[in-house]
Formats: sequence, structure tokens, C-alpha cells
Amino acid sequence: MTLKIDIDDSAPPYEQVRARISEQARSGALPVGYRLPTVRGLAESLGLAANTVAKAYRALEADGVIETRGRNGTFVAAAGSAADRELATAAQAYVERARRLGLTEADALAAVRDALRAAYGG
Repeated sequence: MTLKIDIDDSAPPYEQVRARISEQARSGALPVGYRLPTVRGLAESLGLAANTVAKAYRALEADGVIETRGRNGTFVAAAGSAADRELATAAQAYVERARRLGLTEADALAAVRDALRAAYGG
């Protein structure tokens, strides 16, 4: 695993760690089951505070990218398991709200497309 933190980047260091591990996990550069370095180990190698790396690991775990197995360590999780569940829950909540507001399916879908374009720059 190779990570570099850019001190000139506007993103905070924990966000850079989170983004880079997430990108590598999703691209397959970090395969499912890959054991990540300990929080302290990664912090030392990057020259960061342990709390910074711990914050990134917590965010990655909440996103379903990694999983902590107690004293056994932290591993790359099966692709999207928790993220897929969270996304499905959010989509269902959106659909229910759109129906309560009286939107048509086409209007609800258009709103999602507009939000995706705004978020992903497409």
C-alpha cells in the first residue's frame, strides 16, 4: 500500500488518507481481505498524528470500505457491503419522500440526475 499526503492540498490530511485508501480499495489495488497497517504504524510512516489516521479509519469503516476485526487488525471489506445497504436505504427514503411530495417518477429521477451531475461534475 502506498499513500502520500500532500501538505499543499486543501483537503485535510485525514480526508486525504480516507480518499486514497477508498480509491485503492475500489480499484482493486487493495484487494478484499488486505490487512491495513495499524493506526500507529500508518501514522508514523506518513508523519501524521495517530488521531488523524484513526479518524480516517473510522470514516472508512462507516463507509463500509474497511472493517476492524478486534485485535486481528483492520482489513479491506467486501466491496460495497455496508455502502450498498446504506445507499439502498437512502434511495428508499428518497422515493418515499418524493411520493409524499406528489412528484412523478420522471420528476424524482430528474432531481437525482441533477444532484449527481452537481456532485460528480458531469
